[in-house]
Amino acid sequence: MRRLVGVGALATLAAVVVTTLGAALARTAGVDFELSDGEVIPVAGISVVTGFFSLVGVVIAVALLRWSARPAERFVWTTVSLTALSLIPPFLAEADAATTATLVGLHLLAAAVMIPTLARSLRPRIM
Repeated sequence: MRRLVGVGALATLAAVVVTTLGAALARTAGVDFELSDGEVIPVAGISVVTGFFSLVGVVIAVALLRWSARPAERFVWTTVSLTALSLIPPFLAEADAATTATLVGLHLLAAAVMIPTLARSLRPRIM
């Protein structure tokens, strides 16, 4: 359990760094992250949300490790489903195409860091 939490914390940090850099690069390239109501999503906001939901993923992994007979398989199924659901809000935000595409890409980027890392940590180790 302790190993999983440590790996999850490092993966969370990596996901935050990667999505923050991605958002900063996108902003530099001209993506404004402006929503239809005029609100602008700050890069720091992307970092915070990524960190929060990555930690939610760690909690899910810990729960499945404790209460599931097949935690890795259940984790992948659950988190891929949640990732798919997380792709809906960028389309509902009524932002321009560049902002929507970037937000979707950032969701997928965070998932690409978190899901495989935690799934590997949930697999039984053969000694």
